[in-house]
This record gives sequence, structure tokens and C-alpha cells, in this order.
Amino acid sequence: MKLKKTALLVFLSSLFLVAACGGKGVDRGESITVVGSSALQPLVEAAGEEFATAHLGKFINVQGGGSGTGLSQVASGAVNIGNSDVFAEEKEGIDATALVDHRVAVVGITPIVNKGVGVKELTKKELQDIFTGKIKNWKEVGGKDLKIVILNRATGSGTRSTFEKWALDGKESIQAQEQDSTGMVRQIVGDTPGAISYVAFSYVNDTVKALSIDGVEPTDKNVTTNKWTIWSYEHMYTKGEPTGLTKDFIEFILSPDIQKTVVKKLGYLPSADMKVTRTVDGAVSPIE
Repeated sequence: MKLKKTALLVFLSSLFLVAACGGKGVDRGESITVVGSSALQPLVEAAGEEFATAHLGKFINVQGGGSGTGLSQVASGAVNIGNSDVFAEEKEGIDATALVDHRVAVVGITPIVNKGVGVKELTKKELQDIFTGKIKNWKEVGGKDLKIVILNRATGSGTRSTFEKWALDGKESIQAQEQDSTGMVRQIVGDTPGAISYVAFSYVNDTVKALSIDGVEPTDKNVTTNKWTIWSYEHMYTKGEPTGLTKDFIEFILSPDIQKTVVKKLGYLPSADMKVTRTVDGAVSPIE
């Protein structure tokens, strides 16, 4: 008797699922995988949740790992989208001609320090001297008598590449502790006396202090005119032109509604807000 009741319940449940799916059977869903830049990760995750809510049965799997990972994974065909803070042409071993660039936003990057260092501003030269090891104590730049503790993003990080290119003028930082996660960088800087590192604007909170450089504050407005030069495009690369769900998701992120709401809310700049463009070789020109 119990077996008959169980069978009946299973049968009725099946009928309910079929009815709910319009008689077409159960939709097991469709998904794509997006990997790469941790600076871009919060935006893609938030947009993925919005997309999944608006498109039932569609899922966006988002992972970090850094820009180098994103580019290599999408180039090999292992993932649908590779997120990057840098142009594909800037990464060795990547055939940029096989990839299609979708610039979904712009991100400003700023040096951050532990709030106890006693410094609110540096010159660009002072910043470079700190990261190249010439300046070792905060008192040398008007701060407290504290040893400077440098924290870098890992090799292959697009944020690190952007920082070294535009803040350090191509100089490489001295060897120091490295972290893959931007969130972990912020936490360590906030907890470590004398610490300095760099993060995307979207990661700055009241646990750390963002520094001005040569009197210029790290603000969105200053990024749009290139007055603040430490910024990068947020690229979502596909291998060839996107199709299907991949195309739908990229178009969703680029839609005016998501650009005005999710992108701005999370601390990124819509590409449309930029007053200038910048090429892979660094040439800047005004947008007419």
C-alpha cells in the first residue's frame, strides 16, 4: 500500500513539473563560465545575478584568478568569457587576433595605506621610490616613524600591470608579499601597521586610506578626463564573436539600464562617461 502511495506521489509530482514547464518537460537550465580579473569580478557577479533573475533557467558562473588566467582560459576555449584589466595584446602568449574585446566599464586604481601611517598624499616620485625600495619609512614622506610594508598583487594580475604601467611609469615593484585576492589585499593593509598597496576604486572602504597623487584625488571625475591616469578598461574577451547565452549576457551588461545602475552602484565607470579614449600603446585622445 505504501509503495502505491509513493508511486502516486511521484506521478503527481511529475505532472506538476510538466505543467509548470508548459508541457515541454523540465528545463535543466543553461550556463556559461566567466573567469579572470578580480577587479571586474564584483560587477560581473552582480550583473550575473540580475541576469539570472530576469532570465529563469540561465546561469552565469563567475570566478576570479586574475587577468592572465582569464585571457589564457578564454584563448584556450576553456571558458566562455575571460575578464581582464589589460588589453590582450599586453599579455605574452596570447593571440589577441583570435579574441574579441568587449569594454564593459572603466576602473580607477588607487594606492591605499593603513590609516595609521599619517600620510594622505604622495608625489608620483615618492610613490615610485616607495615601491622600488628607495624609501623605507613613512617619516621620509612626512608620516609617522613606521617601516613601510609593501603588498603587491600577484604576477599576472591586471591591476598590478596597470599600477606598474601608469603609477610607476613601467618600473617593477620590489619583491614583496603578494596576494591574488583584492579583498584580501584590502584586509591585510587595513590590519597591518605601515602597509601600502593598490586596489580598484570599488574596493576602497573606511578600513583603509586612499592616497592622492601630486594633488590629484582618486575620483571618477578625474578618471574621465585622464587627470587621474591610473585606470584601465574592464574587458570581457570572447574567442571570436559571442553567440547564444554569452552574447546575451554581454549585451545585458552593456545595456543602458545596467550601465546606469549596477555599474555605477559598484564603483565602476560606464565607458560612455569617459571624456577620453586610450589605446593599448597609451595614446590618449578626447572623445568628440
